[in-house]
Amino acid sequence: MAIKARILQLITNQRFLLVLFVLLAIAAALGEYFKSSNWSHTGYNNYVIFKQSFFHLIDGKNLYKLYPAEQSDLFKYTPAFALFFSVFAWMPDWLGLIGWNLLNALVLFSAINTIKIFTPKQKAFALLFVALELMTSMQSTQSNGLIAGLMIWAYNSFEDEKIGRAALFIMLATFVKPFGLVGAALFLLYPKKASFIGFSALWGCVLATLPVVVTTPLTLVFQYQSWLNMLSADHAASVGYSVIGWLQAWFGLALNKMVVTVVGVILFCTAYLNRKEWNDKGFKILLLASALIWSVIFNHKAESPTFIIAAAGVALWYFSQNRSTINTVLLSLVFIFTILSPTDLFPATLRTALVIPYQLKVLPCILVWVKVLWDLFRLKVLASRF
Repeated sequence: MAIKARILQLITNQRFLLVLFVLLAIAAALGEYFKSSNWSHTGYNNYVIFKQSFFHLIDGKNLYKLYPAEQSDLFKYTPAFALFFSVFAWMPDWLGLIGWNLLNALVLFSAINTIKIFTPKQKAFALLFVALELMTSMQSTQSNGLIAGLMIWAYNSFEDEKIGRAALFIMLATFVKPFGLVGAALFLLYPKKASFIGFSALWGCVLATLPVVVTTPLTLVFQYQSWLNMLSADHAASVGYSVIGWLQAWFGLALNKMVVTVVGVILFCTAYLNRKEWNDKGFKILLLASALIWSVIFNHKAESPTFIIAAAGVALWYFSQNRSTINTVLLSLVFIFTILSPTDLFPATLRTALVIPYQLKVLPCILVWVKVLWDLFRLKVLASRF
């Protein structure tokens, strides 16, 4: 028992967890940098797309067309994100990769570690739960750890009554990926709602126009037009790991994506019917968990690396409540099929035969989200589990 206690003390130590997240970021970056690739491009293609977007922006080139000599896919982010990436674009790739992954890892680490209603052990176990899924995202040099962290930081800012800061984090997440706007759902639970709307409009305008420091206003307008055209075409391209994909895989239902999304919005909003619990801290953390999971499972473009956002939501849901059999079973399903399935720790034959064709990566997250909605209606006062 003494050994077990010492191991538990070690893995829940904040310094240990910080070092773990830093090492994961560096390992993912260098692993992709040195990994051989069968592509005509690098094995870290997403990073190259982000990097080249900045140079395309300052050169006045269309950000949203293919550049097959440089990268193997389209840039799908905002012009503001292309400007943000100037921080890394000038670095050697190995250093930029490390810096980019560290940004994703440390923003998420700091966000979870700053949740005031969590005990140190709740924070530690939440961080441990998401660590492997964060590694999956960082190996693809994706921005999803950053998105999850910004959405949680917005919640932390609401809790601190820093409305302008909460609006900034929401807008930053939105200008990285539009579904970051889902984090704004929390503002209804806090005072100064008009201030939040005003700050959001202000930060939105600032971020939207900021690229004029390196390009012309007319070119920037053209970039946004191209971005909207690309998103419109991209909407019909795939179903991803999502509710839509699951309905197709299991029931052969090819439903209209917009209809499914609207139904998802309505279901999400049913939580607000429990008006008497709006001021409860447990309700607020559960609504944040719902927003994080929703933004993935109703995203028709969700890929495996996107699920760090949903995994963060699952962690906040599970570790904010007292232990129960059904919650533990659902958490285990998420860990096995959502987190482990893309890794080498999961049998490749099962991944090919079951996980991918039957959308088993997203299904546990859908089940957890339904349970979160249920918990929001039958809320019990938040209690420390440790």
